[in-house]
Amino acid sequence: MKIITISREFGSGGREIGKRLSDTLGFVYYDSEILTQIAQETNLDKNYLDRISEKGLPSYNLHYGRTFGFAYNQTAVNALVAQQKAIKELSQKGDCIFVGRGANIILRDYNPFKIFVYSDLRHKIERCRERSTAENFMSDKELIKQIKQIDNGRSKLHDLMSNTKWTDCDNYNICINTAGIAIKEIAVFLAEYIKRWFETQL
Repeated sequence: MKIITISREFGSGGREIGKRLSDTLGFVYYDSEILTQIAQETNLDKNYLDRISEKGLPSYNLHYGRTFGFAYNQTAVNALVAQQKAIKELSQKGDCIFVGRGANIILRDYNPFKIFVYSDLRHKIERCRERSTAENFMSDKELIKQIKQIDNGRSKLHDLMSNTKWTDCDNYNICINTAGIAIKEIAVFLAEYIKRWFETQL
């Protein structure tokens, strides 16, 4: 079984890289499909599940005498447990690519090829602009806030499952800076690199 996981900063183009690698390598691509399976098993709304993956677990403060702590919303915790189960089940159906959702950690025992995609803020804003429509237009200030919030949420989700930093290059087989480079060009050489890597694992 060959598995690729893609962790990515918001607006860096990680999802497009995943889709292009799927087309080139013939791997099944999993992203929103994971949410569909979890929603069916938990009866939770897909938008709610997506917010948990992007913004981390909602929590609330607890007061113990003179000390403070925090607790996580149990519904959200159950959703993340269901997500881990779904990702493991889907990974066993054939060669596949997972985008986000902590798949690089959840599937670490299966020796996936792990990718981290990042970019500078200017190019992330430009890429978000390319995908935006008149209905969901945001100012640069609003976009920057959204990018930081989502990246912070993804980092928190990683922290829940690992004692390493989300952006630590030691977590990945390759880290790719997409600033100023067309995704379709990156996907071409990346696909060849991945093919060679899987050959060394036989």
